[in-house]
Amino acid sequence: MKKKVCKRCKMFVEGNECPVCKTSQFSTSWQGRLYIVDAGKSVIAEKIGLKSKGEYAIKVR
Repeated sequence: MKKKVCKRCKMFVEGNECPVCKTSQFSTSWQGRLYIVDAGKSVIAEKIGLKSKGEYAIKVR
């Protein structure tokens, strides 16, 4: 079973509410994964606008 991804912020979610943006709109159709360990030091996180650590999907439909 595929994991749920928040449609707004693209973070992988377990439960009924996204911990980052507090929305409940999810998708199971996603491609690629991105792991952010330290958002303050990550150049990739800075370029795509991520401010918190976690697991993110690259593309969400």
